[in-house]
Amino acid sequence: MDYIILDIEFNGRKFASDLPMEVIEIGAVRLNAALQPISEFSALVKPVYFAKLNEFIKKKTGIPQEGIDEAEGFPAVISDFMNWLGANENFLFVTWGGEDMKRIVFDTRMHNLDDAYWLAVNYFDLLKGYIRYKDVTNDVSVETALNELGLGGEENNAHRALEDARMTADIFRAVFEHMDFERIQQFKDVYSNAKERKIVKNAIRIIASQKVTPTWAMIVEHVLSGKVTLEDPRKVAELEAYFDAEMAKGPRKIRSSPTKSEVSESGESGSNSSGETTTEV
Repeated sequence: MDYIILDIEFNGRKFASDLPMEVIEIGAVRLNAALQPISEFSALVKPVYFAKLNEFIKKKTGIPQEGIDEAEGFPAVISDFMNWLGANENFLFVTWGGEDMKRIVFDTRMHNLDDAYWLAVNYFDLLKGYIRYKDVTNDVSVETALNELGLGGEENNAHRALEDARMTADIFRAVFEHMDFERIQQFKDVYSNAKERKIVKNAIRIIASQKVTPTWAMIVEHVLSGKVTLEDPRKVAELEAYFDAEMAKGPRKIRSSPTKSEVSESGESGSNSSGETTTEV
C-alpha cells in the first residue's frame, strides 16, 4: 500500500463573509510501503472568490499573487491530482487534521462536480494519531510535532502545501509503528460545530452536578432553545447522538461547581464562548 500525505492551503480570512473559503494550493507526497517518497504533486488553484489574495494569506502561505493569477481553476487541478493518484492505485490518504478532506469535498460540490470519489476514499488523521501517541489533549502544529520528535521544524510564517506535506511525511515515518490504523475513516458531513457540542457537554456536567440525571429533552428545552439553531433535523439528530454518547460514558467526576464560562456556554446565562477547543471531562 502507498500512503498519500496530503496538505491543502485555502484562502481563509479574518473577516466574516458568506462567500466560501476555497482551495488555493494542493500538495502531496506519495510514500511506498517502505515509507520512502516516490512521487510528489504540487499545484496552485485560482479561486472563484477572493482571487486577489489579502496580505494575511500572502504572509501566512507565502503564495505569490502572480502564481494565483496564472493558476488553473479547481476543476482542472483536481482532475490533474486524481490522475496523479491513479485510478486503480491501492493507497491511504494521510492528513494533519480533518480540514484538508473537508476543503476538497466542499470545493468539489461548489463546482458541481461528483463528490462520490472523495466520499469513498479512506484517510488517516495523523494529528489525532499523534495526540493519542503523546497522550495529550490539545492540538499541535506540524512544526511542534517535528520539534518534539527531534526532527527540526523551525517555525516560520510561510506555509506551502508541498513543504507541509513533506514535513507531515517525516512525522508519519517517525511514529508509524505507534499508529492505530483501525481508526482509518472516510469523510462524513458534520452539521453541528465544536462550540455547539461543547455546550451540550458542559450542560451535562452542570446538570449532573445538581444531582439530576440529564435528559435530551431537558438539554433542548433549557439549554439549546433560543441559543442554537435547531431547524435542521440532521443537526438535531447529530447533537442528540453526541448527547447519548456522552451519557454512555457513565458516571464522571463532577467538580463542586461549574465555572462561569461553563455556565455561559451551557446557555444558563451570558453569551456563548466562541472557542473551538473542547475540554475533556
